[in-house]
Amino acid sequence: RALRWASGRAPARGLRASPRARSAMPSWVIDQYGSNEVLRFTRDMIFPIIHFPNEVIIKVHAASLNPIDLSMRSGYGATALNMKRDPLKLKTGETEFPLTLGRDVSGVVMECGLGVSYFKPGDEVWAAIPPWKQGTLSEFVVASGNEVSFKPKSLSHTEAAALPYVGLTAWSALNQVGGLNQSNCSGKRILILGASGGVGTFAVQLMKAWDAHVTAVCSHDASTLVKKLGADDVIDYKSGNLEEQLKTLPLFDFILDNVGGSTEKWALDLLKKWSGATYVTLVTPFLINMDKLGVADGMLQTGVTVGSKTLKHLLKGVHYRWAFFMPSGPSLDEIAELVDSGKIQPVIDEVFSFSEVPKAFLKLEGGHARGKTVINVISRQ
Repeated sequence: RALRWASGRAPARGLRASPRARSAMPSWVIDQYGSNEVLRFTRDMIFPIIHFPNEVIIKVHAASLNPIDLSMRSGYGATALNMKRDPLKLKTGETEFPLTLGRDVSGVVMECGLGVSYFKPGDEVWAAIPPWKQGTLSEFVVASGNEVSFKPKSLSHTEAAALPYVGLTAWSALNQVGGLNQSNCSGKRILILGASGGVGTFAVQLMKAWDAHVTAVCSHDASTLVKKLGADDVIDYKSGNLEEQLKTLPLFDFILDNVGGSTEKWALDLLKKWSGATYVTLVTPFLINMDKLGVADGMLQTGVTVGSKTLKHLLKGVHYRWAFFMPSGPSLDEIAELVDSGKIQPVIDEVFSFSEVPKAFLKLEGGHARGKTVINVISRQ
């Protein structure tokens, strides 16, 4: 980890434990897939248990919702996620239910596994919990130590909860898949499609922090927000044919696509040819294929699809890539440094109390969010 403190380098990650006396906790769960009525509040959710020495239990102060929570509530990706939860199918008599949704957490470490020395009880932390694990719409959540990072000191828990999942999704697409970093972005032309959502608002700020030229696509009512975040050019996709509007601009070095659909059919023509220019999309058929075709056939179909598209566009002189959310405490360390230096700020659309989780889901379901929908699990954040 690159995180440093005034006294020197942060301690290495390693095992500490504290006693636990709880057996149940309040949580929002689902017992089946469906629409909003499947959400159920319970005070009897099983308290999380540390199974591995590198895990920590976090007392959740704030969480937030992402589009994946709506999708998971409806059963999207269940085949792949259940395979990840139980790859050897050892739990034949059990299901994933009751299932807690929510991926983002900002809170305080309550208990550490015996192999954790990087954190201790009482530390303020943030994390994005992978979708195959129990989520954060609960009083406590368990996470691997390598998924957790110290919360930015400049943010409240409410503010911090808005960033981990979208931040790591954008980081995966731009840095880990797209190869962009602080040393190679200066002067590059970046196009961000879907710039006013959670991932888009983070991506705009990250690219500006790395000195790129950013063209952002959003609706007119979000243009002021996106300009405030630093976008150099803002294109209103409702003001005319988007493809034709973008064709009037100089070609791009990189495109981040948060929209998908028909966009993919023409967006790659906006890239500079034979220059290493890259298109990365976060809208992929991976989970849909596995839901429809099963694990083996779904993975095969996915491999064929991405392979054929990659080759097709490589022959045209551009790179085609898929990106996914990847949990990473070390990446959150780097994001925290950018936040505390003032280069990235959370964008929050609305904040709800823990009792209003169904209302928050309906808000997200309505679409056109300008930033994140945050849940205060503990009031007065």
